[in-house]
Amino acid sequence: MKVHIFSDVRCPFCYVGKKKFEKALSIFPYKDQIEIEWHSFQLDPTLRTQPERDPYEFFSELKGLTLEQTRTMHGHAEEAGKEVGIDFNFQNQKVANSFKAHLLLQKAKLLGKADSLKEELFKAQFILGENIDDKHQLLSISQRAGLSIEEAQEALGSEEMAYHIKQDEQLSRSIGVRAVPFFVFNEKYGVSGAQSPELFLEVLEKAWKEYTPSSLETIEGPEGACSTDGECN
Repeated sequence: MKVHIFSDVRCPFCYVGKKKFEKALSIFPYKDQIEIEWHSFQLDPTLRTQPERDPYEFFSELKGLTLEQTRTMHGHAEEAGKEVGIDFNFQNQKVANSFKAHLLLQKAKLLGKADSLKEELFKAQFILGENIDDKHQLLSISQRAGLSIEEAQEALGSEEMAYHIKQDEQLSRSIGVRAVPFFVFNEKYGVSGAQSPELFLEVLEKAWKEYTPSSLETIEGPEGACSTDGECN
């Protein structure tokens, strides 16, 4: 059974959602028969990379918030991260466009290394404070995920990988994805947000029993997600 995951490397709740889903999957009896496919979803394709900017000040200006409000919002994400073992380092994160990171993700999918690369990209963005729009840093990140320098360089200049990103964007629009993370189970059930492991497990079990494709039923919940308008809650 396949589980599709739409996410952006710049979304902290996508990292949290990854960890919560993995926890649910680890205790699912048929976990070895679950295939995960990562999909590209850029929260802000027009974002200009500004690695020298203070991330809190940038977000405050972007959203028209005070620094105190911005720190409070990030504090909520920090607490969510601690619950799943993520030590977010928002102060040192770089303001960077994620398109090149998605180019690498598309290549990693073809090589069967997407999950490993996704983890390394999240670490780079939210823990190590690396620039996910910098070619040299991306090559290093790719190596940590098991890609060769040649494979990563090819991806960063590939029109084919860029086309795959556009395909993912079209797919997300066709099924109504407006915020990430977004999980699709067996082409049937959609789960929006970084939900609890218990909810993920429940949907895994339900989807496993039902194989007849039908219209996508979205399951909303109280946990966090990031939308294309820049809101993370």
